[in-house]
Amino acid sequence: MDKILHYFPHLSQEQQQQYEALRALYTDWNEKINVISRKDIQNLYMHHILHSMSIGKVLPFTMGTTLLDVGTGGGFPTIPLAILFPECHFTAIDSIGKKIKVLSDIADQIGLKNVTAKHLRVQEEKGKFDFVISRAVMPLSELVKLSRKNVSKEHKNALPNGLICLKGGELAGELHPYRHIATQYELSEFFSEEFFTTKSAIYMPL
Repeated sequence: MDKILHYFPHLSQEQQQQYEALRALYTDWNEKINVISRKDIQNLYMHHILHSMSIGKVLPFTMGTTLLDVGTGGGFPTIPLAILFPECHFTAIDSIGKKIKVLSDIADQIGLKNVTAKHLRVQEEKGKFDFVISRAVMPLSELVKLSRKNVSKEHKNALPNGLICLKGGELAGELHPYRHIATQYELSEFFSEEFFTTKSAIYMPL
């Protein structure tokens, strides 16, 4: 929580309480279902919550923005971002039903009213959204191909509608086909911790 407040100092009391509640909720669920690597649960705030919130550093979404989280797993990046942007709406999808159950329960327990969870694959989602977001769920080319249909043509943010995904490691090969339109944000520009030195956010208008 100290790290979150350091980088996001303007959180309301309610938002702080929601973030604080995530440790116990994810720890409890992780004992039943392997939502997060068992070795990594102690790094929940930096490796998962703060990492997810980095999308909010790339683009502070305007009120009413709609987002589709492809392959959300147990709720990343949806849950941290839905707390951060309570006036935006997040639709989180995953092909694994038990992970959607985790997300739904956690959203309910912390009182999030701006999250819709669906057990389906991105190929089945027909809705239109301002942005598609994702956290290292599939190769960039596949994600672009499958989610392009879901991006609305009506813009309301500082960046045109499109895709924002979190990736790690060497990305030159993956980004090469999109080098003229994609923007790579090094997360070390936003956060000083060593964990973020190999992490990036990729934005691409679609």
